[in-house]
Amino acid sequence: MAVSKQQPWAAIEPVLAAGQRIFGENRVQEAMGRWTDIKAATPDLQLHLIGPLQTNKAREAVAFFDVIETLDREKLARALADAIQKEGRSPRLYVEVNTGEEPQKAGVAPGEADVFIALARAAYGLTVEGLMCIPPAGEPAFPHFALLKTIAGRNGVARLSMGMSGDFETAIRFGATSVRVGSAVFGSRG
Repeated sequence: MAVSKQQPWAAIEPVLAAGQRIFGENRVQEAMGRWTDIKAATPDLQLHLIGPLQTNKAREAVAFFDVIETLDREKLARALADAIQKEGRSPRLYVEVNTGEEPQKAGVAPGEADVFIALARAAYGLTVEGLMCIPPAGEPAFPHFALLKTIAGRNGVARLSMGMSGDFETAIRFGATSVRVGSAVFGSRG
């Protein structure tokens, strides 16, 4: 996935023209402003929400995104279930796991992931298709990727969104089905 968040359209347009069809965005409103017309004209375009989702934006996110990778709390599970019911549309859902248990990051703690996945499925009827993690900066990524893969295996989850421009090869070795590549595609953000 090409991480287009905060990139100017002048940088995104040639990547889209070259055939890239999966993009990751951080904010609902920013993505809608940028992609609404393009999405209507590009049927094979897939948009992933990779940033934190506020519950008051759940309905817009469900209506707009193909994949939401940041399901991380019961209040959001409830809001997404309600939005899916109202919109009649169900984006693919990934649970974000905070594998480094960093207090400044969103995500379910690894020790709570099994219970949360079961709750999302049983209590709210959500189909959890994947898991996502972002390892702590400055730490080796492979233990975090291995942990996410283990959690996925225990819970029958097939998709793993892990790895970025600097560590995607390691992520692929650990079973990533999706990697988030921004700077390797667009260059560093200023």
